[in-house]
Amino acid sequence: MKIGSIIGYRPGTDLAAAFGQARQLGLDSCQLNIWDSTLFSEDQTQVVRQAQEKTGLEISALWAGWSGPKEWNFTGGPATLGLVPPAYRGQRLQELLAASAFAVHIGVTDIVTHVGFLPENPDDPNYSGVVCALRHLAQVMQGRGQFFLFETGQETPVTLLRTMQDIGTANLGVNFDMANLLLYGKANPADALDILGAYVRGVHCKDGEYPTDGRRLGHEKALGQGRVDLAQIIRKLKEINYQGHLTIEREISGPEQIRDIQAARDLLLQLQGA
Repeated sequence: MKIGSIIGYRPGTDLAAAFGQARQLGLDSCQLNIWDSTLFSEDQTQVVRQAQEKTGLEISALWAGWSGPKEWNFTGGPATLGLVPPAYRGQRLQELLAASAFAVHIGVTDIVTHVGFLPENPDDPNYSGVVCALRHLAQVMQGRGQFFLFETGQETPVTLLRTMQDIGTANLGVNFDMANLLLYGKANPADALDILGAYVRGVHCKDGEYPTDGRRLGHEKALGQGRVDLAQIIRKLKEINYQGHLTIEREISGPEQIRDIQAARDLLLQLQGA
C-alpha cells in the first residue's frame, strides 16, 4: 500500500513546492484537497499537471469541498454540512459536478467529499433528497469513468451502506477515515471495516478520541496516539486485499504537523511489514 498525505490547494499555493515537500518526506502520493471551485479551471489544470511532472507525486484522489456555511460539530453540523441540507444541496451538487469535470483533466478517477449527516431514518425527506442528488452525480461520474467516494464519519456505517445500496450505481466507494468514526462517535473503526470493507477505495490515516460531550467532536491526535487500533486495521485491509493508498491526515499546521506526518509514515511502513 502506497503512503501519501493530504495537500490543500487554494489561491496562492505553490503547488510544486507542496508536492516537492511531500516527496522529501518520502511520500508516494497525495489527495489533492480543493474547497474553492474557482480553481476547477483550465489554467489550474496546467498548474497541477506541471507539479506532478516536476515531482513525480501521484494524486490518488481529488477531495472536493463545497461552498457555504460549515459547522464541524453536532449542533450546527447537520444543518450546514454536505448535500444533506436542502438549502445548499443544489449549489453544492453543481460544485461537485465541476470537480468531476476538473478531475478528468488532471487524470484522477476518484472524487471524495463529506456528504453530511445522512439521516438514520430512510423515510426522512432529506434522506430521499440527498440520495436522488447523489444518484445524478454518480451517474454523470460513471459516464466519465470515475468513482464517487463517501468520507466516513458523519453517519453510522450501516446508514452509509444503505445509502450506497439505495443510490444503486456501480461506481460508489468509501474513503475510510479511521479517526472520523471515533471523532463523530459513530463506530469503532476496526469493526466498521466489517461492514464497509468491500467499498473501501481510499484510507485516511489519523487518530483521535470519542466525543466527551454531546456538542463537540472528539479530539484529533497524531497517528498512534489515540484510540484507533491501527495494527488491527492494517491487518484487516490486508485481509480484504486492499492495495490502494494510505493517506496521512494531521489536522494541524507547522513543524509539528511535519514531524507527525514523518512519524506516521514510519509507523505505517513498520505495520505493513509486520
